[in-house]
Amino acid sequence: MARHGGRGWNSKVLGAALGVTLLAAGASVWTAQAGALGSASPRETTSARQGSAVKPVAVDIAHASDRGARGVNITIDDGPDPVWTPQVLDVLRQYGVKATFCMVGTQAQAHPDLVKQVVAAGHRLCDHSVSHDTTMDKKPQAYQAQQILDAERMITQASGGVRPMYYRAPGGAFTPYSRHLAASRGMRPLGWNVDSKDFERPGTAAIVATVEQELPGGPTILFHDAGGDRSQTVEALRQILPRLKEQGYSYGFPVR
Repeated sequence: MARHGGRGWNSKVLGAALGVTLLAAGASVWTAQAGALGSASPRETTSARQGSAVKPVAVDIAHASDRGARGVNITIDDGPDPVWTPQVLDVLRQYGVKATFCMVGTQAQAHPDLVKQVVAAGHRLCDHSVSHDTTMDKKPQAYQAQQILDAERMITQASGGVRPMYYRAPGGAFTPYSRHLAASRGMRPLGWNVDSKDFERPGTAAIVATVEQELPGGPTILFHDAGGDRSQTVEALRQILPRLKEQGYSYGFPVR
């Protein structure tokens, strides 16, 4: 999985992420929520439980679709964004497609109305860390715990109590520790098979071509609804979603 650095919104969320980090450190949230930070199975805490009880899931990185060999998983990263997320939701609704939204904690906290819209439309939530640090795998376990657990809390609160079902490391920067921590919180580590390259804004035709060329290699497709102008992504989805249906694919969710 390719790493995606240089997110356009990183400078905007840095201050908010730093505030969350300092708060978590001052309150010893890392230790309280993650348990023994060297452990592969951090213990649960009451403060992190909202909605249904936490049930641990598999720790390996999911790539497959629950719709089988002809299934496709649409995954949308880095939002929610007040300009682009509604447009992505409109296209998904138009074609009757459900997707998995991998949300950045500070974005979810800033736009709880959009998080609730995503949930109300039947899509699934995914924890994409607090501040989208693509070097998380090089950082201490305490930092990884803060990024994952604080984002889980932010997204759950913004949704009105619906928990993220997956964890996608920014840029694919998973570690054995982060995978075990996420899985212990009921969030299946989530990868991707097809990088649409939409973040680079290569043009709608190029995004569509990349998806069609790479889809035989696996069903989970990576798109973005934040981090800059996502008009090419919206138009690419408008073309791809009906085309894949015509080719006999069906849309599902990543296996858990």
